Amino acid sequence: MEAALIAELRRRIGPHPLLRLGIGDDAAVLRTAGLPDTVLTVDLLTEGVDFRLSEATPQRIGRKALAVNLSDLAAMASQPLAAVVALALPRQGGFELALGLYEGMIPLAEQFHVAIAGGDTNSYEGPLVVSVTLLGTVTEAGPLTRSGARPGDRILVTGAFGGSILGRHFDFTPRVHEALQLIRTFRIHAGIDASDGLSLDLARLCQESGCGAEVALDRIPIHRDAYRLAEHLADGSSPLDHALADGEDFELILAVPPQQAQQLIAQQPLGVPLTDIGQFLETPGLWHRGAEGLRPLPARGYEHPFT
Repeated sequence: MEAALIAELRRRIGPHPLLRLGIGDDAAVLRTAGLPDTVLTVDLLTEGVDFRLSEATPQRIGRKALAVNLSDLAAMASQPLAAVVALALPRQGGFELALGLYEGMIPLAEQFHVAIAGGDTNSYEGPLVVSVTLLGTVTEAGPLTRSGARPGDRILVTGAFGGSILGRHFDFTPRVHEALQLIRTFRIHAGIDASDGLSLDLARLCQESGCGAEVALDRIPIHRDAYRLAEHLADGSSPLDHALADGEDFELILAVPPQQAQQLIAQQPLGVPLTDIGQFLETPGLWHRGAEGLRPLPARGYEHPFT
């Protein structure tokens, strides 16, 4: 239903003079007279959905709340500037909990030169809710969006995928520096961060770009956590299943022209590996090549359920 809600909001909310890019991408882009366009994103984290206080410290939760927003700006290849933080705290123990959340955010904010500019705090008889809004600015190369992939582009990804629930979803490094380095040095047509699942987020990029993708399953970089999780669950799921669908890897999925992709794979200019996992196609949908030719690849991942 999340995708349906986004589609309905896009239908109901019309264009606005301030909006260069609105609902449907990883962040919005605002036009500001005489200044670089402003990039704006928000993420809401809820106890019981995105974390459990019984399993993670407030510091790790606070860090994640800021990190997921930084990942959105990485997907847009934009420079983060400032954040505002809204907290809905449980009435019992809320003060110490809030301090712990900020203790987790502040070092990450300093690492990425983000000003924590303020926010709002409330309390109620309910679980912890953390909302961070992050502002950034586009570079001279402009924002990277989901809508620029072209048939023939290669699909490049950073890092490895799967098993983030074992703890990596709290401690990942947003790929902000990597995205900025890439867009300043190479031609990148489109991008998205893998927040809900590699296959699902790749399908979203394809949908916005009006194309499809052929994925080479044997080239998917599978994180060691995916192997650990598959062994632990022993439910028939494979490490590849987890790599394609677990989500919260927060790696970049990029559409890159073939020659540029070849250079990137050969040079490996980032501190994190880049892997070519396939190509974009004119045919809509996700596909993989089997013994009988192209076969559909389900777009699996996490979507918030509601009616």
